[in-house]
Amino acid sequence: MNRWGIAAVLVLALAGCGAGGGEAPAVTPAPAQSFPEPGAAPLDAAKAETLQAVLGKIVSRYAANPDDESASRGATAAVVTDQWTWSGAAGRDAVGTTIGPTTSMGVASITKTFVAAEVMLLAKAGQVDLDAPVSTYVKNKLTANDATVRQHLSMLSGVPNYLAADYGRMDTAIKAAPARHFTPEQALAYHTAPIGQPGGTYDYSNPNYVVLGRLIEKITGRPLSTVLRTELADPAGLRRAAFQDGEKPQPPVVGDANPVCGKADDGYLPCRAIASLSAANGGLAADAPTVARWGYQLYGGRVVPAELVSQMTKGDGEYGLGTMLFTQRFGIGTAVGHRGVMPDYTSLLVVVPEKKMSVALLLADGNKQIDTAMTELTAALQPLLS
Repeated sequence: MNRWGIAAVLVLALAGCGAGGGEAPAVTPAPAQSFPEPGAAPLDAAKAETLQAVLGKIVSRYAANPDDESASRGATAAVVTDQWTWSGAAGRDAVGTTIGPTTSMGVASITKTFVAAEVMLLAKAGQVDLDAPVSTYVKNKLTANDATVRQHLSMLSGVPNYLAADYGRMDTAIKAAPARHFTPEQALAYHTAPIGQPGGTYDYSNPNYVVLGRLIEKITGRPLSTVLRTELADPAGLRRAAFQDGEKPQPPVVGDANPVCGKADDGYLPCRAIASLSAANGGLAADAPTVARWGYQLYGGRVVPAELVSQMTKGDGEYGLGTMLFTQRFGIGTAVGHRGVMPDYTSLLVVVPEKKMSVALLLADGNKQIDTAMTELTAALQPLLS
């Protein structure tokens, strides 16, 4: 299942439990309220040392045992609160280059938070009906079961993820042309799993978001990267977010060793073929400060109205609308956000609304149990929030 990126974004059972054991049933967060302006002051240096030490431990564990699932060769993290900010880094990337706090990585399924937020804005503007069949907007074999837009957002559409054989065929195409651009229709054409009835059980599925990305393009008449840039990233102040493959990541970026992409560096993470095949479900590249700021701006109701954020963070289980519901998993309060996993990177965004705090942790190593490392970071954060 862990192939070059889209498959890995399935993530550790991407339902949420594979990253850290059994999780209690999700608790619906309190109604969203707008956060104040993010704090601009840097965290006191002495306090920052306790957070930096967590990153050092993650890297030290890797040096002692690279197979340790909670370790990584390199780690970056950032915290944004209404009072202060912090970012830090430790270790190296897959090719041995030292990474810094502003080193960009592929953040995989955190992309889904942007796509979901944009769909919510289109719904508020009256351009999309969340409870209309998605086939109203996108005609495809995957939209023929009359699943609604909301059901695609919440992973209840009946459209399963790509099969291992589907990813195998993608691998072959990527190896043949790693710098190729794939369209959303070409990505969906690889899907061969039987389509079920909508409204059943939660089933994490990347094709849901390929469809939603195409919906955004159809409604707006603009490329997905352009829409996400102008409607979300620019208003949120995210200068270093790159919506691949419409945009290229800005240096510095991690070096990776993805065997499917080969050794050529085409400026995308990890290469253009993967970036375009996974554009709407996992194509974002960013650094930790950017991801943390996005979490604060999004779930703080600062780029999407708070009443829409409330819809995104509601759910009967572990997934809302483009949002993972973490309940008390990280020991610091009811949290929301998203994970992302690729063969060379693992990422996690955690926002605790009651604390007005957003935390991003990015690992320069794939398929890691990042929840363990995040819990260590939130434990170090707890005494700093009083």
